Amino acid sequence: MSSKNQLNYLYDKEADVLYISKGKPSKTDISDELEDEIVARYDAKTRKVKGLTILNFALRTKKTSRAVKLPFEISFSPAN
Repeated sequence: MSSKNQLNYLYDKEADVLYISKGKPSKTDISDELEDEIVARYDAKTRKVKGLTILNFALRTKKTSRAVKLPFEISFSPAN
């Protein structure tokens, strides 16, 4: 699988922030807040989502014993 298609994630426990990224950030990427404390990073040309930043991630998961619903959809395909 090429690194630009690999889905990466990092949880910063001290800051309580979850970073999800597809490929490396670019200086030309643009960001938009999807809802409170959830930011999407887009490719400026294609407008495809390249990453998400979710603030207060652990706090969100403590509020419910069920899965946390986030305001986006994701699809997966097998690695070649």
